[in-house]
Amino acid sequence: MQTGAIVIGGIFMLISMFVSNRLKSKFAMYSKMRLKNGLSGKEIAEKMLADHGIRDVKVISVQGQLTDHYNPANKTVNLSEVVYSERNASAAAVAAHEVGHAVQHATAYSWLTMRSKLVPVVSVSSKVMQWVILAGFAIAASTTNTTVLFIGILLYGVTTLFSFITLPVEFDASHRALAWLEREHMVTAEEHDGAEDALKWAARTYVVAALGSLATLLYYISRYSSARR
Repeated sequence: MQTGAIVIGGIFMLISMFVSNRLKSKFAMYSKMRLKNGLSGKEIAEKMLADHGIRDVKVISVQGQLTDHYNPANKTVNLSEVVYSERNASAAAVAAHEVGHAVQHATAYSWLTMRSKLVPVVSVSSKVMQWVILAGFAIAASTTNTTVLFIGILLYGVTTLFSFITLPVEFDASHRALAWLEREHMVTAEEHDGAEDALKWAARTYVVAALGSLATLLYYISRYSSARR
């Protein structure tokens, strides 16, 4: 019953793998571009926080690759080990981007606020939506009752909405990061171009995820419409 969804998922999984591999290669490339200012990712992050008057956010190191994130719950900028301690264009880009989220939080950026409010709902929806949709298809096939399927689609719709709200949050964080790096002369023109290129590929991973979620949602809606006829 979900053959179409599987095909759509497969297509976007391949696209996602391509973008992810390009992202990793870009970060590897710009990791070889040493910063002229000699600052580490940790030092870049701390300086950007200070320049924005943010003094209640800590910069900490976490394990893994591309595990960097800002946690608004405990106000920490979490940088992977290679970003935290390294002194290259990739580290500068990632560190400044994550601080960009901290700046969004400190200034009550509307898209981030909206995204944060959806987190609890998405957390529940993502755990149960596939089971509800499967049950909905089974029930609709045997009884023509589409109520459960409709509920499943609503749950999936919430996660799709979340993925699209994430886009302006990520793009804005990158914009803030690049603008600060340039304004404060933290990087040379070449380093800035490298940081910008790396962040563009990072943003594309979110775009692919959002489009894949939308395509699957539209497929479910079309199946729901057919089931009601």
